[in-house]
Amino acid sequence: MALRDELLKSIWHAFTALDVDKSGKVSKSQLKVLSHNLCTVMKIPHDPVALEEHFKDDDEGPVSNQGYMPYLNKFILDKVTDNFDRQDFNKMCWTLCSRKNLEQSQLLISNDDAFKIWCIFNFLSEDRYPLIIVTEEIEYFLRKLTEAMGGSWVEERFEDYKLQLDSRQQCLNAWELISLVGSGHFSKGMDRQTLSMAVGLNDPFFSLQGYMMKKGHKRKNWTERWFMLKPNSIAYYVGEDLAENKGNILLDGNCSVEPLQDKEGKKCLFLIKSSQKSFEISASDKKKKQEWIQAIQTCVTLLRQGRPAPHREARQKRRELRMKQQAEQEELELRMRELQTANEAKQQELENMRKALEESAANAAEEERRRLQTQTELQDRYRMDLEREKMVRQQMEEQVAQKSTELEQYLQRVRELEVMYRQLEDALEDERRARQDEEAVRRLQARLLEEEATKRAELEQIHLRQQRAISETEAEKQELEKERLAKESALQAAMKQLEHLEQERQGALEQYQTVMRKLEDATNNTKTWKHKVAEHEGLLRLIQPGSKGQRLITNWGPAAFSEAELSLREKKWQEMKNQPTQAQ
Repeated sequence: MALRDELLKSIWHAFTALDVDKSGKVSKSQLKVLSHNLCTVMKIPHDPVALEEHFKDDDEGPVSNQGYMPYLNKFILDKVTDNFDRQDFNKMCWTLCSRKNLEQSQLLISNDDAFKIWCIFNFLSEDRYPLIIVTEEIEYFLRKLTEAMGGSWVEERFEDYKLQLDSRQQCLNAWELISLVGSGHFSKGMDRQTLSMAVGLNDPFFSLQGYMMKKGHKRKNWTERWFMLKPNSIAYYVGEDLAENKGNILLDGNCSVEPLQDKEGKKCLFLIKSSQKSFEISASDKKKKQEWIQAIQTCVTLLRQGRPAPHREARQKRRELRMKQQAEQEELELRMRELQTANEAKQQELENMRKALEESAANAAEEERRRLQTQTELQDRYRMDLEREKMVRQQMEEQVAQKSTELEQYLQRVRELEVMYRQLEDALEDERRARQDEEAVRRLQARLLEEEATKRAELEQIHLRQQRAISETEAEKQELEKERLAKESALQAAMKQLEHLEQERQGALEQYQTVMRKLEDATNNTKTWKHKVAEHEGLLRLIQPGSKGQRLITNWGPAAFSEAELSLREKKWQEMKNQPTQAQ
C-alpha cells in the first residue's frame, strides 16, 4: 500500500468526524483547520491562500469529500515525504474522530489501546470507502490477539460470531471493531493489562518491543527504556505505557547493527549505527539480544531493498488471495450464469422440439385414426358379409342337425322303453317278494303276541292263587311260604321266558320294519316306473299282477291282508285281553 493510501484512511476518519449531520459535507472553516493541522503534523508548508483560491467558485455552503480531495491531493499529499512522525499524524486524526464515535465508559480497554486498534483497523481495512474490515481480516486480527495473550483460539466461538455478523453484514467499521475487542468477548479470563499488551504487540507499525538499557550520549550513563521497533524507526519511552517518548532512532538503508563485547559491567551489548548517531544497547539476555539484532537487520534490509515490511507483505498476500478467490467466484458465477442461459436455451429448444413432436404425434394420431376408421369400416362390411354367410350355413346345419336329433331321439326312446319294460318287471317281482315277507312277519308277530298274552294270563292266575294262599290260616303259613317261594321261582322263570319272548318280539319287529322299508322302496320304484310308463302311454300297456279282492290302503301302499282278516284278528286279540280280567 502506498503512503498516500495509508494517510487517506486516517484523513477520511477525520473528515467524517467533522461531518456532524452526516450529509457528506464539511464547512470550509473546519477544512481550513484540518488542512492546517495536517500540514503541521506532516511538516509541509501551509498555504491558506491556496484553499481560498481552490474554493473561490463555491463560496456558499459546505464542501463535500469529493470537492476537498483535489485540494488535498495537490497541496498536501503530493508534497508529503516520509520524514514526519506517523504516530503524531495518527494521533491528530484519532483525536478528531474518537470524540464523536468512541464511548470509553463501555469498554474494558484504555484510550491508547483503542487508538492502537484504530490504527490496526486502518492497516487491515479494504481500500474502498466507507472503510470496513472483512471477516477474514477480523479472524486474522483476533487470532493474533489471542496468541499474544497466551490463550487458545476457539474456532467455534468465532464461527458463532460470524453467523451473527452475516445476519447483519459481512464486515465491521473501526468503531465496531474497537467495541468487539473492548467488550472482552474474545478475551474472557484475561485481565486488562494482558489485553493491553496483546493489542500493543499487534500494532502494525512495530514488530518488537521490550525493556533494554541505553547508554547516554552526554553523561554516558545507562538508563532503562522501553523500546519499540517500527518498520523505519526505533522509538524508546520511559515506560511501557508509552506516556513519554524519549527519542527515536531513524532507520534507513545505510544503518547497521553489530554485537559488542561485554564492558563496564554490562552484558549482551550491541551497537546501532544510524546516519545521525550511534546507540549502545544492553539486552536482558543473549536471546533478546539476538532477536533485536535480527529484527533490526531485517528492517534495514527491507528498507535497503525497498520492500514492504513482512506484515504488509502478508496483508498484501491475503488481499491478493481474497481478490483471486473473489475473481474465481465471479468467474464461477459468470460460468454458472452462462450455463444457466445455455440451459434455458436448451430447455427452450427442447420445449420447441417437444411441441413439434407433440404436433407430429397429433398429426400421426389423426392419420392413424383415419386409417383405423377406414379399416374398421371395411372390417365391418366384411364381417356383415361373413355373418350373413354364417347365418345361412348355420340355418342349414341346424336343419340337418334337427333331423338327425329327431332320428336319434326316436331311437333313444325305443331303447329307453325296452329298458323300462325290463326294469318294471323286475320292480313288480321285488314288490311281490316284499309282500310275501311282510305276510310272514305279520304272522310271526301275531303268534308272539298270542304267546305273550297267554303267559300274562298264566302269571295273573298264579298271582291270584298266591293271594288266595296268603289269605288262608296262619297255621299253613310256613307251607304256603314254601309254596310261595317255589311259585316265585316259577314266576321268575316265567318272567325270564317272557323277557326272552319280548326280545324275540323286538327282533321280529325289526325284521318287520326292514321288510316294510323294502316294500316301500319296491312301491316307490313301482310308482316311478308307473309314472314313466304313463309318460309313454301311447307306446306301452302296463303289465300288472292278477286281480285280487279289495285291499286296504296304508301309508306304505296296499296292505298284506284284507279288511275281513283284520277284523278277525282284532276280535281274537280283544278276547285274549278280556280273559285275564274275567279270571280276576
